[in-house]
Amino acid sequence: MSDTGLPARRSAVYLLDQILGEGRLMSELLGAGALDRLAPEDRARAARLAMDTLRGLERADRILQKHLSKYPPLTVRNALRVGTVELCQGGAGHGVVNAMVELVSRHNRLGHLKGLTNAVLRKVATDGPAAWEALRPPRLPKWLRGPLAEAWGNDAMAAMEAAHFAGAPLDLTARSDAGAVARATGGTVLPTGSVRVVDAGQVSAMPGFEAGDWWVQDAAAAMPVQILAPQPGEDILDLCAAPGGKTMQMAAAGAKVTAVDDSPARMERVRENLTRTKLQASLVTSDVRQVTGRFDAILLDAPCSATGTIRRHADLPHAKDGSEFGDLIALQEEFLDHAWSLLKPGGRMVFCTCSLLPDEGEVQIDEALARHADMTASTPHLPGTEPGWYTEEGGLRLRPDYWAEQGGMDGFYIALLHKSA
Repeated sequence: MSDTGLPARRSAVYLLDQILGEGRLMSELLGAGALDRLAPEDRARAARLAMDTLRGLERADRILQKHLSKYPPLTVRNALRVGTVELCQGGAGHGVVNAMVELVSRHNRLGHLKGLTNAVLRKVATDGPAAWEALRPPRLPKWLRGPLAEAWGNDAMAAMEAAHFAGAPLDLTARSDAGAVARATGGTVLPTGSVRVVDAGQVSAMPGFEAGDWWVQDAAAAMPVQILAPQPGEDILDLCAAPGGKTMQMAAAGAKVTAVDDSPARMERVRENLTRTKLQASLVTSDVRQVTGRFDAILLDAPCSATGTIRRHADLPHAKDGSEFGDLIALQEEFLDHAWSLLKPGGRMVFCTCSLLPDEGEVQIDEALARHADMTASTPHLPGTEPGWYTEEGGLRLRPDYWAEQGGMDGFYIALLHKSA
């Protein structure tokens, strides 16, 4: 990593400019090579700084507000935000201030604002850390907070926002022996069998990665396959399969898995993951609606708002505005109906979304049950889950504030649907 940390900080500011100014997602930026020119340690630091700043954005803005009569252009504002978050989270004052002043001074249009940057961050270095600790956990933007508070209530909303601000530990799914993976990685086995590792560091350097003993998968994301309960030799269709965590779970259980996704790049990741873990599945790059065949069981992890993943993807509420949610909900209905036509009589299907919006979960299944006379919903109680997480129409609702003391979980909705024989 560079001595000044300037390349990482400059890249963090660039990421924020793109996310907050252009509405681009972090995954899209990284996929397009936004950090490829950096050394690996600078790349990791840039992404972490950007995510920490997005998580603490409301706090940073409140602290900066006291020292600004008006907001400077976005790039300078983002440099101030990154500097504020670093200073308030224990960064060395002198080094952070100097680096941010240098970053602004090198900008060909905004260099004249280096004096402002210096003055503001020196004040933040003095009074920022105490002010930071006194502020509430940052709230979601109003466009998302409104519908979620309406769905779950203000107390649950505050608890979810605290979970978002805390971020996410690393969860692993073991290919076979969760206890052995926990011992090797210094993790703990969660009530549902996932392995949770705190302060994991570089994933590819962890024990068991090269050998394919495990893969990264949030504990909530591992539950749909546990509920589907794949059996050896069953023909199972995995729709919207990338990056392949659920495919690997089903293959490890001995099922014959056909994994489908419409993105060639994402399917390449599934292929790499299967190779590393020495598991097998048939991979098909296709639109879900073009898939044919008949299957014993189907898992549909439908495209959704991804609002359940904010604790690890803090860019989502800032890059999005909810305008595409209606199209996503309509697409989920199309995918669900087509998948149902591929299921053998007497078969079972899991529908799931990593969303906190009832329209992408509970409501979607209520409406599907009304459309399909041969469909019933009956989600078995999964060991390690609480009775209160199961819903009226027969699904399982997971939220970021569940298991709060252990580090939370992604938000998910899961329903097991049965087709009459």
